[in-house]
Amino acid sequence: MSGHGNVIEIENATRRFGPVVAVDHLSLAIRENEFFALLGPSGCGKTTLLRMIAGFERPDEGRIRLDGADITDVRPNRRPVNMMFQSYALFPHLTVAANVAYGLEMEGVKSAELTRRVAEALEMVQLGPQAARKPQQLSGGQRQRVALARALVKRPRVLLLDEPLAALDKKLREQMQLELKRLQHETGITFLVVTHDQEEALVMADRIALLNHGRIAQLDTPKALYELPASRFVAGFIGAMNFLPGRMAADGAVEVAGLGCWRGALPAAGAPAAGAPASLAVRPERVRLALAKPAALGDNAVGGRVRGIAYMGQDLMVHVDVSGLAMPLIVRLGAGSAVTGDLTEGVEVWCDWPKAHARILTD
Repeated sequence: MSGHGNVIEIENATRRFGPVVAVDHLSLAIRENEFFALLGPSGCGKTTLLRMIAGFERPDEGRIRLDGADITDVRPNRRPVNMMFQSYALFPHLTVAANVAYGLEMEGVKSAELTRRVAEALEMVQLGPQAARKPQQLSGGQRQRVALARALVKRPRVLLLDEPLAALDKKLREQMQLELKRLQHETGITFLVVTHDQEEALVMADRIALLNHGRIAQLDTPKALYELPASRFVAGFIGAMNFLPGRMAADGAVEVAGLGCWRGALPAAGAPAAGAPASLAVRPERVRLALAKPAALGDNAVGGRVRGIAYMGQDLMVHVDVSGLAMPLIVRLGAGSAVTGDLTEGVEVWCDWPKAHARILTD
């Protein structure tokens, strides 16, 4: 039975390729008019899951529903979904308008309506003036928008996007992220995007399912994934993170060998048993850095020595060696920070952060 407002429901889906389990008993619901991202490292199962929704792969177990109807055995061309591939797959001999019209022609849409819908779709992606051009006369970003118009013109219930921005340069990719978000809001079509780019998912998606080994490691809003990671895998995959590995102390702190006890927010399940392996996790931008020991230290404080400084324009990434830690602490400072002028390699510094800005993670 379809849950309220869900367009796609995946129930206990499993897909195996020989001994490899690509998707492992995965269940997921995607809502009406949602921009949803499947995120994860290579081989985590995200593209296989997308291809199952499109109908190009059939699950070995489990069911897939669209608007409550079981489509597990429905052929790809019979599903009200459209898939946009990385390559865009445009016909080089056809004009932009003819490329966009192709799917409608196959469906037998009459010429007056066809012309109107093609014009609307090209207007939506701001390519009206390029209607008579051929794909090779367009930039990479324009070709990408033609592929989008061709997918949107058929008014699918769900638009599936497989790494849609992978072929674009960084600046154009950032522009197209906002463009895709705008188009999704304007059309009201549910967008499901597969990406391995965490930043892309954070910028575009309403919700993100982070996959690992064919299972969902965490499904949440971008903000919750970043601020409240449920596991060490999630914390390490989404953005930069400092980890201080140790064991749980009896008072709910993490005891790091040679560095004492460190405090942070406990996982939703509560404090793990004393002695269990655990890490304190803190984002680089949450760490304060001072050249002298502050009079009032945060809940967690440690001295160290600057190993290196990476200048990134608006930010500095400062790597601080701390005796007893295998990896340097990373501190992100704004370029206008008061201490940046005096920072050099080898200088002694103090790092501290409040308990509220750190997480205790157990895997």
